Amino acid sequence: MAATIETSSAVQATKKKHLGIPEAVFVEDVDSFMKQPGNETADSALRKLDEQYQKYKYMELNLSQKKLRLKSQIPQITQTLEILRHMQKKKETTDPMETHFLLADNVYCKASVPPTDKVCLWLGANVMLEYDIDEAQALLEKNLSTASRNLETLEDDLDFLRDQFTTTEVSILPLCRPLRFLITNYRKFYSSGVSR
Repeated sequence: MAATIETSSAVQATKKKHLGIPEAVFVEDVDSFMKQPGNETADSALRKLDEQYQKYKYMELNLSQKKLRLKSQIPQITQTLEILRHMQKKKETTDPMETHFLLADNVYCKASVPPTDKVCLWLGANVMLEYDIDEAQALLEKNLSTASRNLETLEDDLDFLRDQFTTTEVSILPLCRPLRFLITNYRKFYSSGVSR
């Protein structure tokens, strides 16, 4: 009894885990699948499975775009953290920090930055806030760990989604075979010159 409860809760946790991606139905027995409501004809069943397949494709596109954004965001956060660590070291000295900053696309400007204990971070949506270096470092480390976790979750979701693609494709095949057989025999029947 306890094993059944543990198994069912593990299955529920797995289902909840994948961003609401519906699990694909594997068609083992075509006859029992065709008896389900909404599957009155092979065409309606194929249409339903194809619609599900297209939804999976759309979800894959969205998840892939999120993954690309996160993959570009992680190096930016890492680079900003490195700069903050360098500024932390320079804060102890009186020497200015020599650097180049991006002025426009492919246009850099040389700058001399005096030691400081404040930095401004772009938060997005045209919002910039001033932080102490320690606060900025803590915020960026938190953002980096969140982005890394989200990337891992997205990769798991994409793997789950690929499994659903495969399951849906495999489920479509048995429904297509009878249609192909009918079409092939229909062509043979009428090409042989037999009339009704």
